[in-house]
Amino acid sequence: MPDRVVTRALARYDVTLREDLDPLTEAQALAALYDHDAVLTTLGDAFTATVFAQAPAPRCRILANFGVGYNHIAVAAAKASGVVVSNTPGAVTDATADIALTLMLMTARRAGEGERLVRSGGWKGWQPTQMLGQHITGKRLGVVGFGRIGKAIARRAHFGFGMEIMFFNRSTVEDPGMPATQVASLTALMAGCDVVVVAVPGGAATHHLIGSESLAAMQPHAILINIARGDVVDETALIDALQQRRIAGAGLDVYEHEPLVPPALLALDSAVLLPHLGTAALEVREAMGLMALDNLDAFFDGQEVPNRVA
Repeated sequence: MPDRVVTRALARYDVTLREDLDPLTEAQALAALYDHDAVLTTLGDAFTATVFAQAPAPRCRILANFGVGYNHIAVAAAKASGVVVSNTPGAVTDATADIALTLMLMTARRAGEGERLVRSGGWKGWQPTQMLGQHITGKRLGVVGFGRIGKAIARRAHFGFGMEIMFFNRSTVEDPGMPATQVASLTALMAGCDVVVVAVPGGAATHHLIGSESLAAMQPHAILINIARGDVVDETALIDALQQRRIAGAGLDVYEHEPLVPPALLALDSAVLLPHLGTAALEVREAMGLMALDNLDAFFDGQEVPNRVA
């Protein structure tokens, strides 16, 4: 955790800090539920249904998740065990949207491939037709999931790059906040856009939402961007689409079996691969940590938890 977050936590709580950077295993998660009154969880910590089945009456009373996504927590099982779950929405919105635009530009303009060319010593100087990419200004952007982050991406793309916005969302969005068209099906969105950005929550409802069928609907020049959760995209189907050149490229900040990245994906110059940088800015991570502590403070003060999800 950033120093500012740790300092504030220590001012109120008896804090146990883990030095291990790997996520909690199920055994460690179970121990945490019995050893602590609260746990500030992070991405991948295995608070599964299996863990809660072994902890029907845990000492822990709240899991304050450090992040907006909480699909690593079995929320219904936590609730059944009397454990509150909270997250940190809002704090991550702009930073994640910025990474989406970073990936859009890098993929369309072949920036990762170009940087590798320079570093390898293979660049022979400017040429009129060297490494021609795609212009995104004025193109059509499709956004899968039109919540806070999806809307923030769309605003940047529309007002910054003059892109036409289409979106697919499970519920009707009455006021998109900008000129934007909601489409009725995911396939129609994938077929009609030059760039598609995935911005839905993780979880069982969105597992492999982007698979062979939806990828097959994309145009050959189109690119896919995923800043949501890795398993929202069927990674095997995506690799196949890229290898067969059925789509032009993909920009990924998340992976289906993170941190493992398939060698076949690493080998593709048409894929831009980032190490989950979505919220990796100091002020953003501080804001996330402080919001998690706000949730903890409210709970132990007997107040309504501001960002309670269960």
